[in-house]
Amino acid sequence: MITIKIGGSVVDGLHPSTISDLKKISEKEKVILVHGGGKEVTKISEALGKEQKFIVSPGGIKSRFTDKETVEIFTMVMSGKINKMIVGMLQKNGINAVGLSGVDGRIIQAERKKKLIVMNEKGRKMAIDGGYTGKIKDVNSSLIKSILDQGYVPVISPIAISEESDFLNVDGDRAAAYVAGKMQSDKILFLTNVDGLLMDEKLVKKLSLAEAKEILPKIGFGMEKKILAATESLEMGVKQALIASGQRENPISAAIAHDNCTVITK
Repeated sequence: MITIKIGGSVVDGLHPSTISDLKKISEKEKVILVHGGGKEVTKISEALGKEQKFIVSPGGIKSRFTDKETVEIFTMVMSGKINKMIVGMLQKNGINAVGLSGVDGRIIQAERKKKLIVMNEKGRKMAIDGGYTGKIKDVNSSLIKSILDQGYVPVISPIAISEESDFLNVDGDRAAAYVAGKMQSDKILFLTNVDGLLMDEKLVKKLSLAEAKEILPKIGFGMEKKILAATESLEMGVKQALIASGQRENPISAAIAHDNCTVITK
């Protein structure tokens, strides 16, 4: 079983061979897709006149500050536009996909963060209200399993549901990590727009879990979440995490073959 995380601007960035590659893989093993879409959320929010705020944690992780209005736009764009576009694209290519959000059947359960510790402009720590951001607690793996057992490919958008049934924004990479961990996927693959983790402009081909955790503070915005999510998935029992470019031919097969990508193992 493989869990694959794809960005939201899917059709722009992925190599044209990706869908046929995915089809080939899905005939051999079970595939779960988790997608993002932050850029599209930002674009549509701004078109609706809702300015987006981004915050940085003391550990250097950048994320969107999500108030009530933002979480509604987030849900609309992620679970509506992007999720259905991906499902439609897969259906068109003969892959029987089912689109779900983390809210459906409580697939992604999270706890609403009461407070967020962020760095202000002066580089000092300060506490702000948590808004509608979630910390993932659990995944309804039995529902995902029954969908897979029926021969469908689940396509999951990263909107979580809280105990109180609030909709919460959770990071797509970390949602994929939790899904992979709870489903005991053999592999998790993060498809991105670079060959993998680049340090000093060189591709890091192999990392152990300990090495990945050690270099985490030195990684720049964008990739730091993928490495963090990779380490979380390995700690939950996934055997290997792969970070690879989606912009090359047959990107999924290439990554599984460890061809020109970053491989993180325990």
